[in-house]
Amino acid sequence: MLTERQELILKTIMKDFTQTHEPVGSKTVMMQLPIKYSSATIRNEMAVLEEQGLIEKTHSSSGRVPSSEGYRYYLDNLVEPLQLPDSVYDKIVYQLDRPFHQVNEIVQEAAKILSDLTNYTAFAEGPETHSVTVTGFRIVPLSNRQVMAILVTSDGNVQNQVYTLPHNIHGDEVEKAVRMINDKLVGKNLKEITPSLLKTLSTSDLAGEHSSELLELVEDVIKDAASEQMYVDGQINLLNNATDNVKNIRSLYELVGHNDLISDLMNLSKSNEEDNFPVQVRLGSELPNELLKDYSLLTAEYSVGSHGKGTIALLGPTNMPYSQMIGLLEYFRNELAKKLLDYYGKFQ
Repeated sequence: MLTERQELILKTIMKDFTQTHEPVGSKTVMMQLPIKYSSATIRNEMAVLEEQGLIEKTHSSSGRVPSSEGYRYYLDNLVEPLQLPDSVYDKIVYQLDRPFHQVNEIVQEAAKILSDLTNYTAFAEGPETHSVTVTGFRIVPLSNRQVMAILVTSDGNVQNQVYTLPHNIHGDEVEKAVRMINDKLVGKNLKEITPSLLKTLSTSDLAGEHSSELLELVEDVIKDAASEQMYVDGQINLLNNATDNVKNIRSLYELVGHNDLISDLMNLSKSNEEDNFPVQVRLGSELPNELLKDYSLLTAEYSVGSHGKGTIALLGPTNMPYSQMIGLLEYFRNELAKKLLDYYGKFQ
């Protein structure tokens, strides 16, 4: 562990560097410290911090910047969430305080708000679907052989997909499938409706030449409705911190659009929670992709009571102002949870 003075100097370097993005010299530290120390003392302490690998020299500059180990020490021991201006809180409340017709609309808007406020890439994952049940199912003809399957769930969400039916399928087969689903599946939890359950139902209730195709249609709609929805906003903001390497920029942009990887990153942070910190920070060196080495991922879970938990996240440069971003996520997760609880209350 560092001494109190060393921690104060490291904290000062961190604060100045994340604001200016310029190496910090001993004179700058001396002017910003709340306690007066001689320049020689500060230089000696900075030398100790450098020996311990917490700060490092850049090129020919006499200033120092935090190292990966320095960021980690700061985040684990020194960072304090900062209260943001009232105008930021007012904007969050204002943008969430409008009518939404589906849970997914609220979650998608959450990603947009976070991205707009920070100029970083924001992610929002909806709450789990453990308590969501099927309330209705329809198949609507669109054109020759094309239909839209519509599934309505107890949280007000409407899942719809367009399918092309097999040749020579009869209208009465489709109607029978719709009746079977409404008779057998309405009221069931989405997580209960497994492929094996559907197969059992099809064997006893959905006989016919095209029963397997209709079963696949139903299974696809149920699967999509049961999956947690992930929304991304501000992908272009990642490029603000990208290198000039065109190949890396293209790969980075594609990376953010890869939902499976983003889910893995968010789950990685959740699986490493320590001391119940509401906001987890993973530095680029701790993320499983070399393209993210200059970035940090901040994640925060929000709870919607019996309706489950969701996650919000920010992906931005390693030298971001962590106190402000952590303070923002702490506040935002609570406001998002309140909005979703209010929304779910309409269906009780």
